[in-house]
Amino acid sequence: MNATLELTDVPAAAGSVSDEPLFESKGIDYIPNAERRGRPVDLAWMWAGALFNVEFVVYGALLVVAFGLRFWQAAVVVLVGNLSYLINGLGSLQGPRAGTAAFTINRAPFGPTGAKLIAVFNWITQVGYEVLGLYLVVSAGLALLNKAGVGTSDALKWVLIVAAAAVQLTLPLFGHRMMLRALRMMVPPFVVLFILLAIQTLGKAKLGAGHDASWAVMMAGLAFVLSSGGYGWPMNANDFSRYLPADTSPRKIVVSVALGGFIPTTLLLLLGAALATAIPNASDPIAGLPHALWGWFVWPYLAFVIVQLFAINSIDLYSSGLTLQAIIPGIKRWQCVLVDTTIAGALTAVTVFSSSFYSFLEDFVLFMLIWIAPWVAIYLTDFFLRRGRYDSGALMQTAKGMYYRDGGVHWPGVIAQLVGMCAAASWLNAYPAWIAPLSTHTGGADFSVFMGALFGGGIYYLWTRASVRAEAEAATDDADERWLEAYS
Repeated sequence: MNATLELTDVPAAAGSVSDEPLFESKGIDYIPNAERRGRPVDLAWMWAGALFNVEFVVYGALLVVAFGLRFWQAAVVVLVGNLSYLINGLGSLQGPRAGTAAFTINRAPFGPTGAKLIAVFNWITQVGYEVLGLYLVVSAGLALLNKAGVGTSDALKWVLIVAAAAVQLTLPLFGHRMMLRALRMMVPPFVVLFILLAIQTLGKAKLGAGHDASWAVMMAGLAFVLSSGGYGWPMNANDFSRYLPADTSPRKIVVSVALGGFIPTTLLLLLGAALATAIPNASDPIAGLPHALWGWFVWPYLAFVIVQLFAINSIDLYSSGLTLQAIIPGIKRWQCVLVDTTIAGALTAVTVFSSSFYSFLEDFVLFMLIWIAPWVAIYLTDFFLRRGRYDSGALMQTAKGMYYRDGGVHWPGVIAQLVGMCAAASWLNAYPAWIAPLSTHTGGADFSVFMGALFGGGIYYLWTRASVRAEAEAATDDADERWLEAYS
């Protein structure tokens, strides 16, 4: 009992590197008040450190090369689409209130069993982005070895795939605080890299080149920016905000996360779009973009690219491990990271020995919208209906409790998700792999995000606005006491 008294006396902002283990043992566990720490600005630096990344140069170039937008159209799409980082900010508010990870909080709108369906979609998405990052890491490694005169071979590709996967294991296994600090440290050198890239390449850009694309094509480009940008990150957001004290200012969280995402991705997308007006294969950051660089600069550029890609992959791998725990609660976090890395490494091998990577990339980012579009709307609608009041103890229960409902399934959430997915799929333009019927009848316009969000979030709101508010009133705020009982 004395230990319990000491723990409850620790202030919410406590915690230091010395009392945090080198490798974090916590997974989707509840984070008690005694272990909360940090400020919203930490999230801004974390997101900026991860998103100052060459992947977004690729996405910007694809707007011109793959979608056929002129630069001014791409700029409009980028500026409008990246306002979605406000959504990522709103999707970071649940963690401090509930004290746990995103796909544990997901049990509130879907039930512990129903939430597993959505968690599977998210796990596939996270692993897909890990494959994207590892593919580019391997490609950059091969380019460096080529410049060193080593050459390439299938055996060398296998060595780099295994080495990249092994390195990728490391950062997500470190403690949460260590990850945030490492990502923050990456911001200054990446800003310098961006400035040098801009100096070397923007003089070659032909911003007036090309012909205006139709408004329908611009909408397809907007869907791509939304998916790769702020609308595609709320699945990860609370995994990093959950350590903030519960009384942290919501406004500061939203602003910090939004700015941390908006500024770097906007700059990089615009740079990529500008480069694509002069360099036809600028969407290839390894074999294309270096042709515009000073000869000596290619070496540090490729080395920076590798570090950047490991940085953004660490976010995906950290969250995919937590998501796998939400699907299989008995598995430990280090085991999840090992499983995810092994699978991502195997899929990377398939991709490296394939010739259709960039078409896969475009299709992958767009198809993910089918489940992301309604899920984000439902997740946020549930949060605002309950005014941020969760029963954190009940969220940790998988076989009983407030959120168990009908055999572990909250049917309004599951049905709203499925209807929203059908709505998103019916207006998705992922040419040439899939053009939805409604997209075909509107000149190729892509309203998948808006339709998925409208139908998913709208149905959930109409169906649950009374019941979820009643749940929120019944929620208890004794999660710390339950945690202390279990572990003291």
